[in-house]
Amino acid sequence: MGTGMDMDSDVEERRVQVRFITKLKPPFKVPNTSIAIPANLTRLGLSTIVNSLLKAGDDEWESQPFDFLIDGELVRLPLEQFLLAKGISAEKVLEIEYTRAVVLQKEDEPSLHDDWVSAVDGSCPRFILTGCYDNLGRVWKAAGECTHILEGHGGAITSVSVVNSEGTDSVTVATASKDETLRLWKFDTEEHLDQPSKIRAFKILRGHNASVQSVAAEASGSMICSGSWDCTINLWRTNESDTESDLVSIKKRKVKNKAGESQLEGGALSTLVGHTQCVSSVYWPEPNTIYSASWDHSVRRWDVEMGKDLSNIFCGKALHCLHVGGEGSALIAAGGSDPILRVWDPRKPGTSAPIYQFSSHNSWISACKWHSESLFHLLSASYDGKLMLWDLRTAWPLAIIDSHEDKVLCADWWKGDSVISGGVDSKLRISSGVSVL
Repeated sequence: MGTGMDMDSDVEERRVQVRFITKLKPPFKVPNTSIAIPANLTRLGLSTIVNSLLKAGDDEWESQPFDFLIDGELVRLPLEQFLLAKGISAEKVLEIEYTRAVVLQKEDEPSLHDDWVSAVDGSCPRFILTGCYDNLGRVWKAAGECTHILEGHGGAITSVSVVNSEGTDSVTVATASKDETLRLWKFDTEEHLDQPSKIRAFKILRGHNASVQSVAAEASGSMICSGSWDCTINLWRTNESDTESDLVSIKKRKVKNKAGESQLEGGALSTLVGHTQCVSSVYWPEPNTIYSASWDHSVRRWDVEMGKDLSNIFCGKALHCLHVGGEGSALIAAGGSDPILRVWDPRKPGTSAPIYQFSSHNSWISACKWHSESLFHLLSASYDGKLMLWDLRTAWPLAIIDSHEDKVLCADWWKGDSVISGGVDSKLRISSGVSVL
């Protein structure tokens, strides 16, 4: 009995010399001196110490959770176990960096739709754009506040994209649908409306001969691209011109709506051919570069001018989603018909092997999105009904959002610190206060 107690006290007395450092601004900085702490502390214990040090310098300090990095990796084990696993010596003074932990602050009331919420775009801080299986697009100013309804598609909306939101008044958005068309819409985000305003597209884009699965805008907003079940990627102009062009045929026709406005029809400017199955996701980050993911198991990078794919990565699974971001805005994240979110760095030789694989979901991945201002953070959604927030510096999810009652079909960031998502439960969910910076 006595020996056991001696062993316990020996474990408790084992200490390491550490110095806490941070990139956070005051009042989050602790004194730059080394202190001895118990070697068996977990993240919670480390957080308690940092909060104590901060409170010692500021009586008004209110405790909050922190995350900790050693040699650039997040600590997710008791300190001693982490050092042992990573082969880090505890003999010298250990530098431990601390950052604010990601904590979900608030879950807004759901915004109800009449069918599955299949698409969402949060790239403009003034509104959220959603697409639904009831054939309608919707614009939301906040949770429960729908300002515009986009009417006209003859099939479920599969994808939505904000095309241009730079102007203070008019915003242009695009929608893709199972009706084999894309539509372009304009609306005023500053309108003060008592009830949602129903609007029609100013331009219908025809050229695919199967369901259109994905739409993405080029950064300037002058063009969009789309991926379809017909295995092609089409490029389209977004202008309102109705003049004949030798590259794209646009005809003008009247529609019987209350304003008597004319509605344009546009053909594809060009087509990228190479995928052998459904093109499920497209992304257009630079004028001459488009990325695509497909059910043919490949991620491709296209040269727009040449009309050819310059590289492709095969991952052995049908892919549903893709996004490019992270360090150097170069890391490719993709998910599909298994529970693993994969990340590739195409700048490295042998790029067919992912540099990261995150495997905490229990079903297929439906959406993935990098945070626009972080090198490390990305979001995933899954048919398991969960959203997960990832940090490349650890294999475990930073946060799990479990607010949907069924499969999650789409997800995005909004305003930098909110996560928005839609799913089979016919709800748009907004989780706010998810601060990663």
